[in-house]
Amino acid sequence: MTNLEIVKSTYEGETSEENGKNLQAHLAPNAEWTEAAGFPYAGTYVGIEEISKNVFQRLATEWIDYKFTPENYIVGDNRVAVVGTYTGIYKITLKPFAARVVHVWDLNDEKIVRFEQFVDSKTVVDAMI
Repeated sequence: MTNLEIVKSTYEGETSEENGKNLQAHLAPNAEWTEAAGFPYAGTYVGIEEISKNVFQRLATEWIDYKFTPENYIVGDNRVAVVGTYTGIYKITLKPFAARVVHVWDLNDEKIVRFEQFVDSKTVVDAMI
């Protein structure tokens, strides 16, 4: 698989479960995952267990219909950037949001070794208050 195909497989599966399985299959054991400063889940997490606990489990339990819609893929040698939009509704406040975002993926030997998120965190935080 190409780096682009690997990254696309984490977004464009039939279900979010399929996307998660594809991510786990291609994630290096010591992959670093960075959520942007100011984002509710900000921090850098290492490995699938930390990433799942601190990001995906929280998104799945704290939001309604939280999703990322990719709009454009930008490919470099070992890097893929994805431009898109987050949307969802915060369960506690029932406020919806839409936020522009860029995901930057670094890959090595068909494994995801690093992920970094850049996002308009204010719109997300505003939905939570």
